[in-house]
Order: sequence, then C-alpha cells, then structure tokens
Amino acid sequence: MQRLCGIDEAGRGPLAGAVYAAAVILDPAHPIAGLADSKKLSEARRDLLAIEIKAHALAWGIASVSAQEIDDINILQASMLAMQRAYQVMVAQFGIHATLIQVDGNRTPKFELPCEAIVKGDSKVPEISAASILAKTARDASLLVLDAQYPQYGFAQHKGYPTALHLERLLQHGITPEHRRSYGPVKKLIFPS
Repeated sequence: MQRLCGIDEAGRGPLAGAVYAAAVILDPAHPIAGLADSKKLSEARRDLLAIEIKAHALAWGIASVSAQEIDDINILQASMLAMQRAYQVMVAQFGIHATLIQVDGNRTPKFELPCEAIVKGDSKVPEISAASILAKTARDASLLVLDAQYPQYGFAQHKGYPTALHLERLLQHGITPEHRRSYGPVKKLIFPS
C-alpha cells in the first residue's frame, strides 16, 4: 500500500526564532475538509485544522532548527534539516514509514526513500497542506513563548518577520539570543558600516 508523506516548513523569512517543519501521512479513511496552504488560512482556521490533523492523520511529526543552527549552516540547509527531523520524529512517534515523500518547493532533503519536490505543493497536495498547517501553528506557538520572554519586541504581532515594528524594536532594544545573526537587518546591528 502506498503511503504518501507530505513535508513542509515554516519560518524561513523571519529574523528571529527557529525554522519549523512538519511531516504528515493522512488517513484515507478519515479525510480532512478544508486543507490548504497555511498562508491562505486564518489563524483560527489553522488552529482548528491542526487539532483535526493531529487527531485523524495516520502519522505526523514536527521538528525545528534553532536560530543558532540557522546561522551555522544557513537557512536552506536548516530548512532541509528541519524536514529530515520532522520525518524522524513522525517515525519515532508512530512507527509508520512512508513509501513516498513529497516536499513543498523545488528542492528535497536527502531521504532513504523516494522523494519529490512539488512547487506550490502546499496548495496542490493535501498531505503537504496538512504539513504546512502543523509547521506554521507550531512556529507561531513558539513565537508566543518568545513574546513572553521578550515582551518589548512584539513577537506575538509580527512573529519574527522583518516588519516596521520589529525593525524599530530591534533598533531600540538590540538583538536577543533568538535573532538570526546571519540575516541582513540583524547583521547590520552587530557590524554597523
């Protein structure tokens, strides 16, 4: 029986926090209505779908790669590593392996089973949509934790993205250990020209 695992990541663009990835094998006996690219769903809808995915998928896993690791290996490699970790977490939690992996985007991490990159996969393949939702909701939850640790930065509002508010707070308060030092706006604060 073919078992398709969809994998997607969330958080490549932000200046702070980890990059997250999720891996999902859906259960054909329990289809989930409303799966779509997480960026096209409201936060409330994503949160509800995440609960449903966790309850009804055959298997799922979520993993992250820290801001420090991103700085060490670059965001592309960090995204690939997060995807590999998410698959390993899924297998460890559920003991279920896929027969095929499909990843959102145009590159795939290395896996010991067939793996395909699907451009705009998060809006074409339900398994990738589900992974997109789990990765995004997990990352957003982690930014609420950061917001509690560093309330002066407004992480709950901008989720680490380089918004005007975030850049203004960076200038006012400097960088935190959770900021990605290899990213331009953060690097400029460390090494002003």
